Amino acid sequence: MATTIKHDVKDIALAPEGVRRIEWADRQMPVLAAIRERFEREQPLAGYRVSACLHVTTETANLMRTLKAGGAEVVLCASNPLSTQDDVAAALVEEYGIGTFAIKGEDHDTYYAHLEAAIDHRPHVTMDDGADVIGILHSARREQLGDVIAGTEETTTGVIRLRALERDGKLGFPVVAVNEARTKHLFDNRYGTGQSTIDGIIRSTNVLLAGRSFVVAGYGWCGRGVAMRAKGLGAHVIVTEVDAMKALEAVMDGFQVMPMAKAAEVGDIFVTATGDKHVIAREHIERLKDGAILANTGHFNVEIDIPALRSLATETREARAFVEEFTLSDGRQVYLLAEGRLVNLAAAEGHPAQVMDMSFANQAFAAEFVIKNAASLERKVYDVPTEIDDEIARLKLATMGVAIDELTEEQATYLASWDEGT
Repeated sequence: MATTIKHDVKDIALAPEGVRRIEWADRQMPVLAAIRERFEREQPLAGYRVSACLHVTTETANLMRTLKAGGAEVVLCASNPLSTQDDVAAALVEEYGIGTFAIKGEDHDTYYAHLEAAIDHRPHVTMDDGADVIGILHSARREQLGDVIAGTEETTTGVIRLRALERDGKLGFPVVAVNEARTKHLFDNRYGTGQSTIDGIIRSTNVLLAGRSFVVAGYGWCGRGVAMRAKGLGAHVIVTEVDAMKALEAVMDGFQVMPMAKAAEVGDIFVTATGDKHVIAREHIERLKDGAILANTGHFNVEIDIPALRSLATETREARAFVEEFTLSDGRQVYLLAEGRLVNLAAAEGHPAQVMDMSFANQAFAAEFVIKNAASLERKVYDVPTEIDDEIARLKLATMGVAIDELTEEQATYLASWDEGT
């Protein structure tokens, strides 16, 4: 295919390898493939422009193919400077005819130029992972708000931003919080983040987790997944939390819970998964053991106070790919993985395709939902409708060859009644 569409990728010659990997991922994404087949027949997105700002991975490529199959005019940019797979970006342009603006390791200016390119597409529907496109539309490009009928949001951090906009009465169009779908956060966040975060740490460091003190900051669904997988590899897992209920759950799940100030003194490996800033702050860095490894699996690189870490260091160097060594004034050495960005995407390949199958099925269904219901939606943040969530779960089970029971008429009546005694 001639590369006449607008794009900015590292090397278009990488496309054949990208196609092979996209096809491999597609084999693990049967729910999305079924949606793509229906979309191709029914064309529910025909005539609509979609601007997506997502991690440019093999799984995302199959979502973009699905949206295009449904008739949408699609443009994609990266939602993180280090998460792009360059061969996938090339394949999206060369093989699948989708305008893509993403280069792994792009600098700050290029990252924002790519966001602007996606917004230049003048979208009717936005698809965010971190609310960057929506953020620009609500600030520098407000004149385009009237063009947008709705958006979707993939991650917790983005949903937090959007709910803040809604709370302040400033949200310019309805948005579906795909992140809140049970088939997303129960599986993608727990099993996907859990496995891929550990994968990123091991790929970048090759350290043995067994016997190490492994600190997980935050016990939301992502933190739960990371703690579970680290424990499974033999690590002694410590959880830090600010939420009493989540901290109690972590204790009941068998993990040691303590404040970060104390965990900083005993931890060997740290992973932040909170969505907040400076979870590992200067006062914690000052207490770290020699050789401590710091990683982040939250969306933005603010969870670790990297400026403070740099100010405390007398020397820095690259110890390995995606591993920066900081020598502190007293000789201790601290290691930061993937520049404090998403370690699972920067140093590994992100979530397995099998779990992204459900997350991106939610995105595809959500795009169809907002287009179909645009006239009745208010400027609010909506959860994914329960019927969509249930349908994705049903489809996933079917593709796995798993059958379940159905309620009999008698059972359904009993559960819905109040007048049957014990």
